[in-house]
Amino acid sequence: MNEEFNGGPKNKWSRIYRKKWFFPAVYLTIAALLLSVVVWYQNMDNQIPDATDDQELTDNYSPVLDEQEAEPVIEQQELIQMPVANMDEAEIVTKFFDYNAEQADRENALIEYNNRFYQSTGVDIASANAETFDVIAAISGTVEEVKEDPLLGNVVVLTHEDGVKTYYASLDEVTVTAGSKLKQGDAVGTAGKNLFGKDNGTHVHFEIRKDGKEINPESYFNQPVSSLGSVSEEDDSAVNEETDATEEAEDDAAVNEETDATDESEEVIEDEDSPEDDSDDTEEETDEESDDTVEDENA
Repeated sequence: MNEEFNGGPKNKWSRIYRKKWFFPAVYLTIAALLLSVVVWYQNMDNQIPDATDDQELTDNYSPVLDEQEAEPVIEQQELIQMPVANMDEAEIVTKFFDYNAEQADRENALIEYNNRFYQSTGVDIASANAETFDVIAAISGTVEEVKEDPLLGNVVVLTHEDGVKTYYASLDEVTVTAGSKLKQGDAVGTAGKNLFGKDNGTHVHFEIRKDGKEINPESYFNQPVSSLGSVSEEDDSAVNEETDATEEAEDDAAVNEETDATDESEEVIEDEDSPEDDSDDTEEETDEESDDTVEDENA
């Protein structure tokens, strides 16, 4: 009986308790169970709503409309275009006269009239097939003047912001009147002929002026209107450089004049001193003569 009891379940558990790994295994099992419970509890609080809940939220959602109109963050500026409707068929036959350009371009920018050559203040644009074409506004603006010039033909002047004006000359027909507001691309008239540029046939003479100064339109095609602002700044810097150079030249001239005047005065003073020296020599000679005379008398 004792042998059966010794080999019973109680002895088996006692042998298990004596194992070194028994209690660590028990602790790890309990810790795993506790950790599982904590994770499960947290997931219960952060459950994702079901699809049905999302559907209900979507059905009941109504966006709040802003009564104010949306405004663009950055206002898009216009790019200066050639004043022709079909740019593929247009070509520049007379360039803007620029002293810094190559000789061939300078020669192309000269216009002959009455056996005299004049410098072009704009560009002449003609069609490749030498036919008339529609002339459009290169920039949005207001028609300031419409006139007929005996040499330039019909002329239309548009005013724009920041002191910019565009000129359209050698027009055949004019489709605008003074005071009309035009958007970029609106028709101004049709190309024609004039006496001043008769060698170019049917064409339009186009100019851009900034603060009354002509600038080269070809350099600003496909450029924003704001780029014209740099023209006046460059002109002001050039004027300042010329003014500084002129003042320096005047200062140098004044210094040279003062130096020359000082040299002349010194020469005059030296000339005035020389007679006194001569008089001294004359007095010495006179004293010597008087001494000789006294000696003769005593003899």
